[in-house]
Amino acid sequence: MSASKIVAGVAVLMITAAPMVAQQKPAKSGSKLDSRIVGAMQKVSTEQLQKNDEKLVSFGTRHTLSVQLPDDSKVGIKRAAEWIRSQFESYSKACGGCLEVKTQTETQEKSDRVPEPIPLTNVYAVLRGTDPESAKIIYVISGHYDSRNSETNDYEKPSPGANDDGSGTIVVLETARVLSQYKFPATIVFVTVAGEEQGLYGAKHFAKMAKDQGWNVEAVLNNDIVGGDKSPGQDATKVRVFSEGLPQSATPQELRRIRGLGEENDSPSRLVARYVDEIGKQYSAGRRFGPVMIFRPDRYLRGGDHLAFNEQGFAAVRFTEWRENYHHQHQTPRTEGGIEYGDLPKFVDFAYVAKVAKLEVATLASLASAPAPPAHVRLLTKSLENDSQLAWDASPTGRVAYYEVVWRSTMVPNWTDSKKVGTETSETLPVSKDNVVFGVRAVDVQGHRSTVVTPTPER
Repeated sequence: MSASKIVAGVAVLMITAAPMVAQQKPAKSGSKLDSRIVGAMQKVSTEQLQKNDEKLVSFGTRHTLSVQLPDDSKVGIKRAAEWIRSQFESYSKACGGCLEVKTQTETQEKSDRVPEPIPLTNVYAVLRGTDPESAKIIYVISGHYDSRNSETNDYEKPSPGANDDGSGTIVVLETARVLSQYKFPATIVFVTVAGEEQGLYGAKHFAKMAKDQGWNVEAVLNNDIVGGDKSPGQDATKVRVFSEGLPQSATPQELRRIRGLGEENDSPSRLVARYVDEIGKQYSAGRRFGPVMIFRPDRYLRGGDHLAFNEQGFAAVRFTEWRENYHHQHQTPRTEGGIEYGDLPKFVDFAYVAKVAKLEVATLASLASAPAPPAHVRLLTKSLENDSQLAWDASPTGRVAYYEVVWRSTMVPNWTDSKKVGTETSETLPVSKDNVVFGVRAVDVQGHRSTVVTPTPER
């Protein structure tokens, strides 16, 4: 995780309490489980995660600038990139060539943390969707495979990066290994990026490529420091999910609309965070582990690759362990003053990493199985009335068993109420639009739900 400039504060929605609305069916996660998704979660291997992390650490340094090491060197980021590619290729071979394994290499120009231009390589694999229309919809899981030590530009001394961000990289690899054994209507992209510690550069290149090529990216799940560091105060039952409020890519006109309607808490990234939270509850199966939504873009003084996707207008969230140990981040391995410094595998809780991987396997599989969200969702505001009228265009991919209108008080984070409305594309509810936030999602016959789309007022 790069120590970048302070992340701007997020506007937090605090509105006078609204009366409770009449209860419909609770809009919680639902009880219907997909047995395929449950089976996929069970295939996540703690042992494989640990093996992969130890292999990453064995490259000595994965500093982005270590690309300058001699070609015959057995350490450095080039060797790590080759190994990551070989892992993706082995998963593809096991599934009969189902993964398109690719690299993206760009020249990173000189900057504060890049003394001279260098090649920067992202390694990724594409699991193409099986449905012609749904395959155009893309869900991304990411982690950065570069690392650093105490000195920002020291690429020769060890920088093991077992947690930051070996943990995120192995989650990407493990989800690719597991989910490549299944087929989904929509497309999933598994990407490991470089240059994060120098300024989010790998993610910026990748997000720009996706934007320039017109990728329809509906959600990005970024993993950065998900190792569950074994330190006092750690809570192995929680993983934080950070999400932006006011979108970085919003135009001045869009920002005026968001502020005028009090929609700071309903950005596309926040809607993805809510989806993760629902899936976590749905597939927790009584286990004491789940996501905790943090309604701000990132931690103080820090920033991660999801922000690079946000800059391009993509909905993206960040997964991070509950409590970080800064003695085990960005530190050259050593013992000093009785304290052991260094980002080493022995400090990583691989059982915790497995829980994170299972959560994201369930999230990605649910997203890639669901119909596309309804399009052009709007709240009709042509006249003063207490009822609320919503309308939307049908999901562009079809496969919809019914649409579901959800809503909540402006003061609460999660959807509390819902109503099934069949395959119609409009609904009138005896609930005042002034008191609640509405959304609409599409649901297929197996109960897979799309992300929620909040409406735009239409006069």
